[in-house]
Amino acid sequence: MKPKIIYVSGPYSALTREARWNNVLKAVKVGIEIRAKGHYPLIPHLYDDFDEVAKMMGHNFDWQSYMDMDLAILERCDCLYFIGESRGACIELERAKELGLQIFYSMEEVPNCGVIK
Repeated sequence: MKPKIIYVSGPYSALTREARWNNVLKAVKVGIEIRAKGHYPLIPHLYDDFDEVAKMMGHNFDWQSYMDMDLAILERCDCLYFIGESRGACIELERAKELGLQIFYSMEEVPNCGVIK
């Protein structure tokens, strides 16, 4: 099986920085498991650093700007891994369905294509 580019979709926004960081860590852990199965995870949660640097440089991109970027990137992926519901994640899930992408809801559904260590 050829490795797939798998978009990791799940909650990001939160009321506190700590809660947001926990969402980022959860997405990264999923990405690590996807990579260990030989695929290529795309984790939009990692925009966290991008957003902080952009703000330091005087740019304040709004939520819709990030959703626009996410959806444009999603269109170039093979699959979507859905961690759980949030406003943005549900939009990404619906777009993945419209695109006919394969959708994974658990790690057991993600096929192995060569374990990476």
